[in-house]
Amino acid sequence: MSTAVCTTESLSSLSVPARAATVPPAVRRGAWQIAPGEAMSLKARAASILRVRQGRVWITPDATLANPSEDLVLAPGESLMVAAGQRIVMEAWDGYGATYSWDNA
Repeated sequence: MSTAVCTTESLSSLSVPARAATVPPAVRRGAWQIAPGEAMSLKARAASILRVRQGRVWITPDATLANPSEDLVLAPGESLMVAAGQRIVMEAWDGYGATYSWDNA
């Protein structure tokens, strides 16, 4: 069960680069892909963990009074805790896209 709300029109409208077919099935299984040059906004319904499986992602969390916004770049194997109700904007860092998972914390 997904705990994120994607603010793009729908996940089916996301384009997947042709080279995504070369990503091993074990990496794709249970994960989402973000295409090069694509940005998306995700809002956690519950405390969640964003894990980068392949590629790098550039993340900008919403700023709060307690935590000013800082851009982050996550590489494969790195993760980010996302608090319930927190919104992040995520973009593939380079021209290859990225693969990530979004799980309950």
